[in-house]
Amino acid sequence: MWWGIRINRVTATESEVLLPYNWRTKNPFQSIYFAALAGAGELSTGVLANMARLGRGDISMLVLEQRASFVKKASGSTVFTCSQGAEVRDAVQRAINTLEPQTITMLATGRTILGEEVCKISITWTFKMRACKK
Repeated sequence: MWWGIRINRVTATESEVLLPYNWRTKNPFQSIYFAALAGAGELSTGVLANMARLGRGDISMLVLEQRASFVKKASGSTVFTCSQGAEVRDAVQRAINTLEPQTITMLATGRTILGEEVCKISITWTFKMRACKK
């Protein structure tokens, strides 16, 4: 990825994504661009969402909505965590069981390396079983 985002850790329940502070992510005000923060937040939720659907049939996933709140200036590398792996697996299972689209809003919290909160990114994902192609 252009910004140098790295997935530090991912399990069935939690993900951790690192957004570095470098010339690609830094704006003229010596903080990280909000778009880079949003992208890293999306990735931390999206990796769990994608894992939840893999190997479970032809299930589409799509971002329905994104919201962000910025608490503090992100003037260094930022780590995003999301701990909703179990919840997103349940949403995918409901999409499989009901054959109806299901949505879930997932929260990624961005913190400095020292643990100070800088932002929260909420991504609403939708999952739907695709119709069988003949």
